[in-house]
Amino acid sequence: MSRKIWLQSKLFQGLTEQEADKITGCLHGERRTFDHEEYIYRAGDEGIRLGLILAGSVNITKDDIWGNHKIIDNIGQGQIFGEAYECIKGEALFVNVQAVGKTEVMFLDMCRMLATCQAACLFHQKLIQNLFFLMADRNLKLMRKMDYLTPKSIRERILAYLSDQVVKNGQYTFEIPFNRQQMADYLSVDRSALSNELSKMKQDGLIDFYKNSFSVKINYQAALPD
Repeated sequence: MSRKIWLQSKLFQGLTEQEADKITGCLHGERRTFDHEEYIYRAGDEGIRLGLILAGSVNITKDDIWGNHKIIDNIGQGQIFGEAYECIKGEALFVNVQAVGKTEVMFLDMCRMLATCQAACLFHQKLIQNLFFLMADRNLKLMRKMDYLTPKSIRERILAYLSDQVVKNGQYTFEIPFNRQQMADYLSVDRSALSNELSKMKQDGLIDFYKNSFSVKINYQAALPD
């Protein structure tokens, strides 16, 4: 990961390169690389460390005893995971963290992050502030996901998700971080039913798509569920 990209991470926002170097040393920063679909953490793991994604992305997933698989979230470059579990020591992880593509992660000791260092440096305080904003942003993101899962029809779930993607990307054409199976798992619907509904929405002039690239068209009448 280049220095420029590293410093663009919201966790290090407002810090100089020298300050970022010093703080990662203070927090016992450790870089590791994971292959596609390799598990970074599994449900039941303890001793979780905060992870900052330097390259690639991870899916946060959950499997139940009946074999049902759900994707709770996708976390991309510059974002963090595992912060909640490091705050509550001894709490076993109830989700899986799995690499999507070649993924590089820097693990940091959050306990040292939350404790004021001996030098009481201003950039350490800035790091804590950045962490707080990242955790707040994560909570808002999970709240938005409830809008995707609340509707009963598959079309309404797709529309809610794609609508947020338009707002997030600032344009009507964008890529999502999921393939079809992953998108179905994320929206908690059957894959075949999802593919069928996407095809119908394309025929209705609502969307166009190719693999994980989507183009949303404004057609309010077609958007209405049957």
